[in-house]
Amino acid sequence: MTSTTTPRLDETRAFVPVRIALLTVSDTRDASSDSSGDTLAARIAEAGHILAARMILRDDLARITAQIRGWIDDPLIDVVIATGGTGLTGRDVTVEAFRPLFEKEIDGFSVVFHQISYGQIGTSTLQSRACAGVAKGTYLFALPGSPGAVKDGWDGILKWQLDIRHKPCNLVEIMPRLLER
Repeated sequence: MTSTTTPRLDETRAFVPVRIALLTVSDTRDASSDSSGDTLAARIAEAGHILAARMILRDDLARITAQIRGWIDDPLIDVVIATGGTGLTGRDVTVEAFRPLFEKEIDGFSVVFHQISYGQIGTSTLQSRACAGVAKGTYLFALPGSPGAVKDGWDGILKWQLDIRHKPCNLVEIMPRLLER
């Protein structure tokens, strides 16, 4: 969060853990070198949420899409967070896997992510295509693959929006209404 925005929590509300699936997309990382995934997993646990699934996949559009679809269809997954594959190179296909699945895009996520990232890395933030949306009642977030970007995304946005106590509003309190028609 920037110095002008101080997170506010309503301590009278009970914390509600959400079940999060974590996907690392990388052609070079494995379980022993997945520092961004490890960073997110630690923060998810520290916040009191449930790491319901974790996987590493290569930059393969079909496999990424299939995995995300599987998690969207899993009633035990509330949120999917991916790290990696949001850049501009030919192998970066995470965004191409996510966007067609969105029923609604959360445009503000990218905007806020870039504001936070700009404070850390300046104009280099334009090389990220971080995005978020909702599909069948599941939140989907695609973060860049660097540990710094993961920290920016979690510490500056997700930690607060995935906490039902966050004021004035948050993503958790509207979860029961995501499937309304």
